[in-house]
Amino acid sequence: MADYAIGVDLGGTNLRAAAITASGTMLEKVGAPTDLSTAETVIRDIVRAIESVRAKLREHRLVGVGIGVPGFIRIAEGLVVGSNNLVCLEGYPVRDRIEQALGAPVILENDANAAALGEKWMGAGRDVEDLVLLTLGTGIGGGIISKGRVLHGFVGMAGELGHLTVAPNGNPCGCGNTGCLEKHASATAIESMAKLLALGDDLTAKDVYDLAVAGNERARRVFESMGQALGVAIAMLINVFNFPLYLMSGGVLAAWDYFYPSLEAEVRRRSYTYRHTETRIEKARLGNEAGIYGAAYLPFQAQQAIFAS
Repeated sequence: MADYAIGVDLGGTNLRAAAITASGTMLEKVGAPTDLSTAETVIRDIVRAIESVRAKLREHRLVGVGIGVPGFIRIAEGLVVGSNNLVCLEGYPVRDRIEQALGAPVILENDANAAALGEKWMGAGRDVEDLVLLTLGTGIGGGIISKGRVLHGFVGMAGELGHLTVAPNGNPCGCGNTGCLEKHASATAIESMAKLLALGDDLTAKDVYDLAVAGNERARRVFESMGQALGVAIAMLINVFNFPLYLMSGGVLAAWDYFYPSLEAEVRRRSYTYRHTETRIEKARLGNEAGIYGAAYLPFQAQQAIFAS
């Protein structure tokens, strides 16, 4: 009989739940659409997904449940206090309601933090204790792992790397700042740059990538600009943390060969530490499974902390 934890990856349209053992073996996995009409319907869907996994593993012992949620999380209270995709959960006692329904311990975590922890546990970061992950999608998220654990800050909002300033007088961001990394290096930024360069009005980031592959020089300039913005941010992170590993994940990684050269050149120019150490900048390995692995690992870490105390 193997102990297991359940990891949940909650997105704006779908949620996934998986039972994973302490050795990283996935026992069961389910997926379901998310009804975002009210907080109660979201909680209902999460509980149903967890119970459907749990029902198949009655002979095993559930250690706990970890849930990755997009947005700002107040860790101690188990509250979502900022999420563009899950507005109905703002200020709602998500953790406590799910714990009451399941009768099992629940840990709420930011989804990018969970992905970073997943890469540390079972992905590209298995050989290090300290790493930074940037998630490149519609926006840009981030997670910081220090000494094998998520770095939360004093309330749980550390790691919002998409809002590092990479261009002081750059594009305005919904957070209230200008020149945020996600306004210059996300999939949305790629689409905006493509429109600015008259590549097309309704192109997706994938369309721009296809144009770059076909040899379109303006499309390639988009990815060069994206790489420069990422390079500025990663150089800052290297200079601050001196960690051995900086990872990137997300669908935009398909364009790695087009943005990485300018990224690496920018990091080399701006970071003495990078130039004189064996700092690695690499692709993450777990893809969209990283968050579910990281969420499942949270209860095991909590258990380890109890035994160590």
